[in-house]
Amino acid sequence: MACGLLAMPVSGQEGDTFLAALPVVSSPSPMPSPDTLRDTFAGSREATRSPAEVWAARQWVNTMAPRLAGRMPDPARHQTLLTRIYHEARLAGLSPELVLAVIQVESAFQAEAVSSAGAVGLMQIMPFWIRELGLPADDLKDPQRNLRYGCTILAHYLAVEDGDLTRALARYNGSLGKTWYPERVMRALSRHWSPVSPAAMPVTAGR
Repeated sequence: MACGLLAMPVSGQEGDTFLAALPVVSSPSPMPSPDTLRDTFAGSREATRSPAEVWAARQWVNTMAPRLAGRMPDPARHQTLLTRIYHEARLAGLSPELVLAVIQVESAFQAEAVSSAGAVGLMQIMPFWIRELGLPADDLKDPQRNLRYGCTILAHYLAVEDGDLTRALARYNGSLGKTWYPERVMRALSRHWSPVSPAAMPVTAGR
């Protein structure tokens, strides 16, 4: 499993404490350049939303909500989750549709999911990432915190791989050099979350 749109900012005392906890010198980790991770987390303090961005987020949520309804029947829950996904993905410079596809493959939208390898939550984050990025008290089953970790990690791997999405997704999954995981994510993206996905379009009479 994985390591695994404007952000809902971490602000005030929580944000200061969270960012202060990020190490100046990283402990040994599988990442060649943790600076990109810290930069993404730090950006959350300064992220602001213009009226146009708020409008765009609402439009996106309204478009995606019917597609998520079958996987998450509670309308209040899927509206909240989609808003979080949109903002966290945008903060990290990712496509929110891509993040939806990763979540589908990783956890099937189960925030409480724990893999046999110990990966946790929506984007299946391995607990060692808490040591690299956050605070010991971070709850990876909390959707907002899990999305912050997952989007930051995936954005980092995209930077490491110079924008090569296939290799970045394979790194996220821990299967670099293989293509089965990127193919699963891209299949989910094209079938369910792409803005023009035929599978996601409403069925009308005569079609």
